[in-house]
Amino acid sequence: MTKEFIGKRIKRNEDPRLLTGQALFVDDVDIPGMLHAAFVRSDYAHAKIVSIDTSTARQMPGVVAVYTAEDMGDEWQPGPPLVSPPPTVEDVVFHSRRQAPLVKDKVRHAGETVAVVVAESRYLAEDAAEEIWVEYDPLPAVVDIEKGLEPNSPLVHDDLESNLAAHLSQEKGDYEAAKAQADVVISKKIHIDRGAAAAMENRGIVAHWDEKGQLLTIWDTTQAPIPIRNGTAARLGLSENQVRVIAPFVGGGFGPKIMMFYPEEMLIPWISMKLCRPIKWIEDRRENFYATTQERGQVHEVEMALTKDGKILGLKDDFLHDTGAFDPYGLTIPLNTQSHVMGPYEIANFSSEFKVVFTNKTIVTPVRGAGRPQGVYIIERLMDAAARELDIDPIEIRKKNLIAPDAFPYSHSIIDQAFAELILDSGDYLPTFEKAIEMIGYRQFIEQEQPRLRAEGKYVGIGITPFIETTGVGPYEGARVQIEPSGKVNLATGIGTQGQGHFTSFAQIVAEQLGVDVTDVRIITGDTAEFHWGTGTFASRGAVVAGNAVYAAASGVRKKVLKMASKVLDAPEEELEIQDGMVRVADIPRMSISLGELAAQANPLRGAVEPGTEPGLEATDYFGPQYGATAFGTHAMIIEVDPETMLVEIKRYVTAEDCGRMLNPLIVEGQVHGGVSMGIGNAYYEQLHFDENGQLLNASLADYLIPSSMEMPPRIEVGHAETKSPLSELGTKGVGEAGTIPVPACFAQALENALQDFDLEIAETPLSPNRLYELLYKKEQ
Repeated sequence: MTKEFIGKRIKRNEDPRLLTGQALFVDDVDIPGMLHAAFVRSDYAHAKIVSIDTSTARQMPGVVAVYTAEDMGDEWQPGPPLVSPPPTVEDVVFHSRRQAPLVKDKVRHAGETVAVVVAESRYLAEDAAEEIWVEYDPLPAVVDIEKGLEPNSPLVHDDLESNLAAHLSQEKGDYEAAKAQADVVISKKIHIDRGAAAAMENRGIVAHWDEKGQLLTIWDTTQAPIPIRNGTAARLGLSENQVRVIAPFVGGGFGPKIMMFYPEEMLIPWISMKLCRPIKWIEDRRENFYATTQERGQVHEVEMALTKDGKILGLKDDFLHDTGAFDPYGLTIPLNTQSHVMGPYEIANFSSEFKVVFTNKTIVTPVRGAGRPQGVYIIERLMDAAARELDIDPIEIRKKNLIAPDAFPYSHSIIDQAFAELILDSGDYLPTFEKAIEMIGYRQFIEQEQPRLRAEGKYVGIGITPFIETTGVGPYEGARVQIEPSGKVNLATGIGTQGQGHFTSFAQIVAEQLGVDVTDVRIITGDTAEFHWGTGTFASRGAVVAGNAVYAAASGVRKKVLKMASKVLDAPEEELEIQDGMVRVADIPRMSISLGELAAQANPLRGAVEPGTEPGLEATDYFGPQYGATAFGTHAMIIEVDPETMLVEIKRYVTAEDCGRMLNPLIVEGQVHGGVSMGIGNAYYEQLHFDENGQLLNASLADYLIPSSMEMPPRIEVGHAETKSPLSELGTKGVGEAGTIPVPACFAQALENALQDFDLEIAETPLSPNRLYELLYKKEQ
């Protein structure tokens, strides 16, 4: 019997390299003769460029080259659109405007690239960049998305009649008829502001053009090495085989590193080809705040129609979405918001319209959650308001509306981010919801602990929030598995890794199929020279899409092993087993052969082979889902609020997750822990503040508050349920963003529960101690 590895709590294979400093990151790449780049970025959010004087910088010691848009000539072109508007919805308005490698006419957000200096060191490049004089003619900035659509608003893009970037409506059922039949209608206006991903490792790129070999090698902190290769080759007039992109270990991706193409990704390879020397650029933290994409800004006007016993009849959500200065990522985020605003609830009548607005802020692309946290926040704020209005327990009103297990697959009759019908593939929501309720001790807290603590003058509260997460979107990923004559196994896949534990979970899949130890599987990810086809690491799709491709490839090798061993051992395949690197006859263990020996025999150096024989024990396979697998979960927290400082202490935090079949519970829990920490920041600390001129006021880690261990709960308890997805052999669903998605909604619920005496209703996120104080102070006036 083959040893089982899938589902086991196996420590991560990659951690020894990471913990001992042996892992390769982009900034570790050091090539003889390498030059360094530094960028001149706009100080203004909106301004015309009058002139650029680079004469002094060009004469400085160590400076090799200086480039502006003029210097690029006919090779200047904007980046490609990443995601086109959905072809499956009628009357979609979409104005595609993409970022440029260097600005020609006017800047549209602070931090936009205006010029680049290449020098013998980063220090010399930075010094020279400070000597470039750019004369600007400042223009009024578009900062507020509501004001940005007013007729007299300044225009971010002068060739458009307004700042409307896109407009899309979706409906199912008849909301107005449902509203007419309702006993109560809950209406809210909710503001959601933007934050930064703030990965530990900033972006970076090294490009090396080998003139003699006619090969361009790029090391990039990207979540999508294969699309970067394809796009770079197209831009530079090269064959895709002439471009190798390596995404080594990446210190956190969180979505912005799926963005293509940043100006730096367009320029650094181009400069390397111009100068025939390797070029390195590493983003500093201040650049990261201005130049790396951000997310979350939306304004919702929403209403929900219910019966008096709390049954949802319909939901209407019209909202604005801030896309920043450009919209290369299309409608992914607002479509995700639309797809999640109905949450895990059965809602027969739905109407939603969104407008995407250009502003003079940094470009918006997905950040962990990618529109889903906004949708969950909206529906859960309404559920809490409805519970208060109808005097129903907030737990019971949610139970009443959860989708029943026999309703799956459940169609919401609208499209999702993949432009396909939004179908929830499987689930059993109530047991997972009740598991979180039991883990947090909801009844005991409400009936015993909270009254006792409130009598002592403590403001304590509880929040419990269910949510869905659409995961594992297509189109496809692939994998190649090969057994070497040494008995070791190689696995190559196109996706990159940014901390998800791929080197372990993928090894578990292969090890179980081929009867080897997890440590005997060597994994290569994110190197286009090793695997040529794929899309990238995003949308919680690694374990779902790439994982099932790995399973398919490993299964293919297993079939070859059994077929060949059957001939060598003269035994039927069904009587063979693979274990500990050996193939043997199950009831006659001495009749055996090692995988290494079989691999050697499968690649003979001389002699004839049967027609149709493939050399080696190797297989390549792909997996593409029919539609995404939808995960479910529930988060719960108990908090205490200091009424004087408004500091919030999270006393307990529990989650119950259903991500289908778990490959490795230890890695799942690590993903949840990291997600929760980001969600806590989204809820109460991390907010980017812009003034009326589009200037970012807190562009440093001294001013932008990221939760530390002091703000985290003492422990995050993770419970598990498994509803396997019917869409794949492994039955996996994604979990990479599940830790983040429901936290702001759960936090707001817990705050309102803790501050019942103040009759507080929260309709915005993120909050902060200062903002909470303002809300309570206004309430008392």
